[in-house]
Amino acid sequence: MLKINGKPADAAGLTVAEYLARENFDARKVAVEINEEIVPKKNFAEVVLRDGDIVEIIGLMGGG
Repeated sequence: MLKINGKPADAAGLTVAEYLARENFDARKVAVEINEEIVPKKNFAEVVLRDGDIVEIIGLMGGG
């Protein structure tokens, strides 16, 4: 089990891209941090979520 945005999640074994798609996130509009390290968007399809990970997904918005 891992935590995503502070809540337990059953996502171990999925890539970041798979998880984002499953949860209907737009990968172009989010930043992902795993264990306090930013995951570059180009690596979303390669980085696998593991038991014990602490993940933060932050939506990006424009404005000014």
